[in-house]
Amino acid sequence: MVGVSGELLITAGLLVLLFLGWQTWWNSAVLAGQQTSAAAAQSQQWMDQGGSKQAPPSTSTATPGAAGATTPAPADYGPPRVMRPVAFAQPLAVIYVPRFGADWKRIIRESVDVQSVLNSYDAGVGHYTGTQMPGAVGNFAIAAHDTGYGNAFLNVSKLQLGDKIYIQTKDGFYTYEFRNFQYVRPTAVNVLLPVPQAQGATATDRLITLTTCNPPYHAQERIAAFGVFDSWQPLTDVPAAIATQVNGG
Repeated sequence: MVGVSGELLITAGLLVLLFLGWQTWWNSAVLAGQQTSAAAAQSQQWMDQGGSKQAPPSTSTATPGAAGATTPAPADYGPPRVMRPVAFAQPLAVIYVPRFGADWKRIIRESVDVQSVLNSYDAGVGHYTGTQMPGAVGNFAIAAHDTGYGNAFLNVSKLQLGDKIYIQTKDGFYTYEFRNFQYVRPTAVNVLLPVPQAQGATATDRLITLTTCNPPYHAQERIAAFGVFDSWQPLTDVPAAIATQVNGG
């Protein structure tokens, strides 16, 4: 009886390990591919629609350079457009982070509901309802799993100072620049405030916050990656760093 019980326990342990391996690696790899394809389709839909009509960029006088050469002034599209909130689990943006991989992109849906958004085959990233929308003054906060269900934010901890985070909506592209990390307890919701960690403070900057579990394959704490707004441009002016992804699907 002891021998049989031992064999049954060993078999059960192996089955658990096989399930965890399937859930963490194989199933996540399949879901990651589906989430990438869904993001490409959503991006293309917005590109085909052309987004909101935009006024042509203002062109200021070019700056003289050496030997009489001139440097074109950067396009100025004015203040970023801010979209209205969308309904529960509806797509509001596609996120691109070159640091996560040349082909990495995901749909951002409204809410961080686990079953409807974070575990879904066509999203993987959720927007904290009540935080700001892309381009708005305050904190645009999003979340995703680090491991499992597509491993969307597995490489958040690999972000480096100055890395770009691109957010595409039906109106255009919002570029943020990574600034710093903070490691917090799972209950530390103050990283989602308009001014992170500053209860009651008035926001003056446009921020983005990416949150996920830390370290990978564990959930003892959370990592929050903060970025600051850099620029906005309409769909007709795709950021060069992600042009291949956007135009090539």
